[in-house]
Amino acid sequence: MAVANDCIQKDPFYNYKVKFKEVEREYHTKKELESIVNLEIRIPRLDIIRDMFVFCCFTGLAYIDVKKLTPNNIVPHIDGSQWIQSARQKTRSKLGIPLLPSAMEILGKYEDHPKVQNGECVIPVLSNQKSNAYLKEIVDRCGITKNLTTHLAPHTFATTVTLSKWIPIETVGKLLGHKNLRTTQHYAKIVDRIILWLYTSAE
Repeated sequence: MAVANDCIQKDPFYNYKVKFKEVEREYHTKKELESIVNLEIRIPRLDIIRDMFVFCCFTGLAYIDVKKLTPNNIVPHIDGSQWIQSARQKTRSKLGIPLLPSAMEILGKYEDHPKVQNGECVIPVLSNQKSNAYLKEIVDRCGITKNLTTHLAPHTFATTVTLSKWIPIETVGKLLGHKNLRTTQHYAKIVDRIILWLYTSAE
């Protein structure tokens, strides 16, 4: 704007090169995810948070995307299966996600909840702050040392639930709402390292 309005003659950042630092994203392994799914919980607040987190792990949705989901976003596909149709809060990209049996089971668990019956939500989630606090209680019970937050769920979906099961990276990127395939490729690198480690360990 300064150059366009003749305030300055030359862009001071013309030769500046931006370097992006690659961040190693944490995720849950299959064993860790199973321990969270199978954990016996008798406290309602923890049970809801566990179900919300697991639902995110099997759909790739972020916390905010699950919070704004309503029964109207669950639609039948041409093959008779149930899909999520919505738009991601972060990127505003449209999404269509097939509901895996584990995710369908969680939705069925809350279909009689008053808020779900009123069309307000599909899972009566709590605030993000409370969700993260309660998730810490859950991982402590599971003996998991990772700092569990709601952000780990989409990462777990990308690595443990999809890419490690040989789902094409283009498909995973679309399910996650990534507009740039390079974003999804970061998860592919993680899976490649896991496969390489397993291969070398077996020798």
